[in-house]
Amino acid sequence: MIHLSSDTGETFHQAFQFAQRQVKRLAEKHPGVYPVYTSDGKWIHEGVVLSRWSDGFLPGLMWIFAESADPDSSDSRYWTEQAAKFSLPLEERKSDRNGHDLGFLFLSTYYRWYRKSKDASKRDVLIEAGKTLATRFRERGQYIRSSVADNSLTLDTMMNVGLVFYAARETGDRRLREIAMRHSLTTRRFLVRGDGSTAQEGMFESDTGEFLRHVSSQGYRSDSCWSRGLSWALYGFTTAYEYSRDPHFIETAQACADYYITHCGPEGIAPWDFAAPPETRTLVDTSAAAIAASGMLRLARLVPDSLKGHLYWSTAVRILKSLCDQYLAKPDPKWEGILKGGVYHVHKSLGVDESVMWGEYFFVEALQRVLR
Repeated sequence: MIHLSSDTGETFHQAFQFAQRQVKRLAEKHPGVYPVYTSDGKWIHEGVVLSRWSDGFLPGLMWIFAESADPDSSDSRYWTEQAAKFSLPLEERKSDRNGHDLGFLFLSTYYRWYRKSKDASKRDVLIEAGKTLATRFRERGQYIRSSVADNSLTLDTMMNVGLVFYAARETGDRRLREIAMRHSLTTRRFLVRGDGSTAQEGMFESDTGEFLRHVSSQGYRSDSCWSRGLSWALYGFTTAYEYSRDPHFIETAQACADYYITHCGPEGIAPWDFAAPPETRTLVDTSAAAIAASGMLRLARLVPDSLKGHLYWSTAVRILKSLCDQYLAKPDPKWEGILKGGVYHVHKSLGVDESVMWGEYFFVEALQRVLR
């Protein structure tokens, strides 16, 4: 791995400190609120019905800050208290069978909480949530069905299947591990193309499990490569490899990373879709860049080729430097988020060129990784 220059290290440290100030400001101004995206830089708290798939990211940020503080400091006590306060309301969702996003909720919160506290009750929550997610597995098709429809497989679930892998490892349940493996292999087969690009979603014939077609609700079109989906895949297959050591998964993670690197500009910031038409091609998604950076930092430790590992590490550092230099909200005192330029949903005009909570989380996670 490369060493950071003193200037780059200081830039990342200051960004991490700024992130703490912004999250503290949000938590104290709006206690108990889990916003998803900003509008004109202000977190939306009411008046809009929002999916709750992203509720784990705000407390997840707090756990990162708690982990990074001196264990005996007032900062550590403050962030641990806040993180627990925002995490506890999520616990009831460990048995919610209606969504495919339990990993987003619990890997960012209870996993970090258990790692910090060693409290077995937090581990039990993770295991139950992993078992719950596994109930969505469809034998006909061999995938964990998305919340869109029973015959739908989405890339997002690769970010959640790690929870099933975790429950399998902690309990020794071979069936859970088999479900996680099969889902990952099915996603690899049908949603990752030969060049490492990705399709957002696949639809299957319900009765037979036959694959039918690709669709995309958030990308430019069904045969394009939606950048956040590509980053989900890069990160998710890295996680699958960490748990399984199946070489197919690290090959897939590298293919996705290589596509990202090849099709981004020199600054490493992705357009919202890699096939976007000229009129929207300049619209970036900094959340996709942050996820990719964090995923590449994990991937860099795992690849057997040291030169490839160096490429992923140095690319992640370059992405983070670009995000800090160009998209950090620090110069704008009225902006409530951390990172500008994120995208939630282009077609519905939700959170476009704004701060989005998953972008905040993976940006700070990547900073934490690189500063270590």
